[in-house]
Amino acid sequence: MKAGAARTAAPCGPSAAPPAQTDEALVTTLRDLKERTGLSLAALAARTPYSKSAWHRYLTGAGRPPRSAVEALAALAGADPEPALTLWEAADRQPADTLPHDGPPPRTARPRWPRRLPLSAVALIVTVTAVAVALLASDRSGAPGGRLAAASPRCRGDACQGQLPDVSACDRDAQTKSKVRDTSYAVRLEYSATCGTAWAEVDVDASDARVISVRKGRDVLSAAYPGDGSGGSASPMLAVTSPDDVEACAKVDGKLACTGLDAEPAEEH
Repeated sequence: MKAGAARTAAPCGPSAAPPAQTDEALVTTLRDLKERTGLSLAALAARTPYSKSAWHRYLTGAGRPPRSAVEALAALAGADPEPALTLWEAADRQPADTLPHDGPPPRTARPRWPRRLPLSAVALIVTVTAVAVALLASDRSGAPGGRLAAASPRCRGDACQGQLPDVSACDRDAQTKSKVRDTSYAVRLEYSATCGTAWAEVDVDASDARVISVRKGRDVLSAAYPGDGSGGSASPMLAVTSPDDVEACAKVDGKLACTGLDAEPAEEH
C-alpha cells in the first residue's frame, strides 16, 4: 500500500511543470500576437465578439481568455494559432488554485475558467476564423472588391447568432429592409436571406460614440463602439426566419433612433 501511495503522489513532486510559468508564457504570446495585428484594444473589440475590457484582461493576465479568443487573435495577426493554443491547453490543465493572481482573494471570489467547448462549437469557431483570415488576406492584397470575393457566407440561422456580418460574410447579399435618418445619422435594418439573419447598421461621424442593437420581441443583441474612429458600424446578427417585426436601433451621442412603423421603407432595387 505504501508503494502504491508513493506512485500516486509522484506527479505532484518537483518534476511537475510550474503552473505560473505556463500562464505567463501564454500572456506573453498573446501580447506578441496583438502587436503583430497593429490594432488597439478598441479595434480588437470591433473585430471580435469580445469587449475592449475583456481584451485588456486577457492581455494583462487578469483574466483567462476562451479558446475562441486565442484563435481569433492569431487569425487577425495572420499567425499559426497552434503555439498559443498549446500554452492555452497547458494552462487549462492546471488546478484552479495554482493559477497566478494578484493578492489573496477568497477562493469563492476566483473566476471560473470556461470548460472545453463541444465539437460543434469548435467547428464553428474554426470556420469563422478561416473566414477572418481570408478577409484579412484580401484586404492586404488591395484587390478591388477582394473583401467580397474572399469568402461566401459560412453560417446560417442559429449558427450565425451573435456573429458580426462582415466576419461571417453574411453582408454579401444584405438587403436594407427599413431605415430611419436625421441630418447627422442614418440607421438601417439589414437582412441576409442566405444566412437567415438580421442586424442593425448606422452611418455616423467616426468621432461619435454609439450603441447599435437589433431586436425581435425580447431577443436583443447589441454592440458598443467608442468614439475614437476605430469602432464598427454594425450590431451582432440575430437569427430570424424573416425581417418582419425586427427593429434596428442606434444610440448616438445620447439620442436613440430606431426603425419601425415611422421608419422609411427601403428603396426597391
